[in-house]
Amino acid sequence: MSDVIPETTDILARLIAEPTLSRQPNLALLEYVEALLAPAGARIERFASPDGSRANLWATIGPEGPGGVILSGHTDVVPVAGQAWTMDPFSLTARDGRLYGRGTADMKGFVASAIRAALLAARGPLAVPLHLALSYDEEIGCIGVRSLIDALAGRADRAALCIIGEPTSMQIATGHKGKRGLKACCHGVEGHSALAPKALNALHLGAEFILALDAAQAQLRETGAQDPDYDIPYSTIHAGVMQGGTALNIVPNLCEIDFEIRNIAADDPDLILADIRRAADQIAARHGNRFPTARIAIDEVSGYPGLDTPQDSPAVAWLRGLLEPGAGLIKVAFGTEGGLFDQALGLPVLICGPGSMDQGHKPDEYVSQDQLAACDAMLESLVLRLRQGGL
Repeated sequence: MSDVIPETTDILARLIAEPTLSRQPNLALLEYVEALLAPAGARIERFASPDGSRANLWATIGPEGPGGVILSGHTDVVPVAGQAWTMDPFSLTARDGRLYGRGTADMKGFVASAIRAALLAARGPLAVPLHLALSYDEEIGCIGVRSLIDALAGRADRAALCIIGEPTSMQIATGHKGKRGLKACCHGVEGHSALAPKALNALHLGAEFILALDAAQAQLRETGAQDPDYDIPYSTIHAGVMQGGTALNIVPNLCEIDFEIRNIAADDPDLILADIRRAADQIAARHGNRFPTARIAIDEVSGYPGLDTPQDSPAVAWLRGLLEPGAGLIKVAFGTEGGLFDQALGLPVLICGPGSMDQGHKPDEYVSQDQLAACDAMLESLVLRLRQGGL
């Protein structure tokens, strides 16, 4: 093990230099992390994607056994294509107290700090272990981490806490909404546009379906459950993509609509989806006499559960003790793998990391050096606590 631990910014520069877009390989990044952690004595495992081009990494410092802490982060980043960057997105740029690059905020800044914390932890005995969980393809529905969580679910040495380092400006987020990603396939009957009334336009079916989604959203907004800790305090329904048709003189027979449900903990997404399916069936039935093959089929394509850790949880008090006074409790609009860890492993999960999602997914993404320093300080305090006995 080297006597010199790299600075977090040096680690971050190497992470940013790897353009680990979702669905693209991340193995070079993992090799770099392993080259740092293995000589420090970390016990390392990989959980590969089906095609072998990507993997999750699980690294443990300290003794075997239960009661440790997981630091979880994803290695993938969103694309930069079509964005007006003023600098190289895959080269870390320091300017005016900010560190620019794709993934600096979401969320390689935290990953770099967590790697440094693991190296610090390796310098002295821990009473309970520190785990580092790095996943792939989080940005497209928390896809990669599931194989890692499945493996952990079969083990007896459960951790006592999972901290997910998504950007919260170093506040403690105790929850986020669940998400269902769905596709509606609206099946009409094709025909020549000169005889359009004799056909069933699938785009028109899709328009009726989108109006039904809008009506369902209005009902959730006006009479549904509310959680004032969120910026949008109710469950939401959103249509993001509508595709159909091949030529202006052809009545299209297919229209596809990608939509989502994001639910607060008080709402059951299955019930929301059941209402949407009924509305879809009613739309198709209105055309059934003339067009018996009319239908709207809805398939789930992605999703993850929400997270709702009690704010009076001992884990919240423990994490607050590692932060500067005044760290607030919030809930975040974006999703994480937190609900999956909670659901499968039954351990408290909190979200706390440097930077703000206001800077994520944008050109000239950045994390401030002050935020990164605050994360380093929190994780240094965490390592000290783990030497004393953990939670």
